[in-house]
Amino acid sequence: MSAEAFPSESRMSESRVPESRVGVWLIGARGSVATTAVAGCAAMTAGLHPPTGMVTETDLFAGSGLPTLSSLVFGGHDTEDCPLPKRAEALAAGGVLPHGLPTAVAAELAAADREIRPGGPLPGDTRNIEELVAAFAADIGDFVRRHGLARAVVVNVASTEPAPVGTELPPSSLYAAAALRAGCPYVNFTPSTGLHHPALASAADSSGLPYAGRDGKTGQTLLRSVLGPMFAQRALAVRAWSGTNLLGGGDGAALSDPAAAAAKNAGKERVLADTLAAVPEGEVHIDDVPALGDWKTAWDHIAFDGFLGTRMILQTTWQGCDSALAAPLVLDLARLVARAHEAGLSGPLSELGFYFKDPVGDGPSALGEQYAELGRFAGRLRASEARAPRGLSGEGR
Repeated sequence: MSAEAFPSESRMSESRVPESRVGVWLIGARGSVATTAVAGCAAMTAGLHPPTGMVTETDLFAGSGLPTLSSLVFGGHDTEDCPLPKRAEALAAGGVLPHGLPTAVAAELAAADREIRPGGPLPGDTRNIEELVAAFAADIGDFVRRHGLARAVVVNVASTEPAPVGTELPPSSLYAAAALRAGCPYVNFTPSTGLHHPALASAADSSGLPYAGRDGKTGQTLLRSVLGPMFAQRALAVRAWSGTNLLGGGDGAALSDPAAAAAKNAGKERVLADTLAAVPEGEVHIDDVPALGDWKTAWDHIAFDGFLGTRMILQTTWQGCDSALAAPLVLDLARLVARAHEAGLSGPLSELGFYFKDPVGDGPSALGEQYAELGRFAGRLRASEARAPRGLSGEGR
């Protein structure tokens, strides 16, 4: 499919809008991660909880002109119809959200839910690719216009889809194409295809928009990106590295599909290949355990050789709540990419590889090096903030 199939109807970056509000358009807007992000943003804005887990709220990004949490306006697409307030209640019952938080931020959840539009393609949907992309882009454009937003960032937090077969655009790529059509920066927090589809490469390159992804790094791969460099730097020979993931919820069900699991595991393997200079023996297995709900356990078994060939073992166990790990990263990325868009940056934001298993663009895979890259990115944003005319940056945006 040619790039001409997805021309940009409008570019919000062509004129600076003196309005501080920034849209966050979530694909999979009624899922656990999206619900946690919306509820968490409201809780932090109201001073009910501290910004634990948000790197953008640390000193690293002081003075970089990021949009404030209170300026974020949420909407999105989803094929599910469970309202966000009810979804939040279910997450609180499962221990994902604090008890009482859904009631405390009920108004904010309801406001975001009113901005969620039906996704697709739905069963029996007769719309062709162009009609679907046009409809999704129109939803995003309407959201931006009605709220008078300075810009909006499209973030994919939907369940993992299998890798596409043939040239047909999968749903994640339809939404990515709609983001380009609407003139919005794009973040793929999932291992799904999104902008990686060959049919969208030319359109992404010519869009003048920044984008980031893919597959948020929240648990097992986060540990691998620290431990892999440790073994390499200490000149210890890793013989085998095997792993198991036990998880429930929507992601567990989606990843029970071998094709979807393969897409997920590709990023995990890339980290080891890049940090160890070779892929050791061993595989990662993903098991759907519905009883775990939104909680996951990741176990790694690492066999390595030390001095004089002495054989040793390291085992790690990571037990965490997937949505609580992912939500602050989603908010970080929305703010960072929105600020990059305002600063006139375009193309793949490789400096945001700190957040992803399989980052776009060229960059390191070791977490320490990625953090250094993120710090340099913060410096670029600070420099842009210092050059911006008064009244069009920082709190005056």
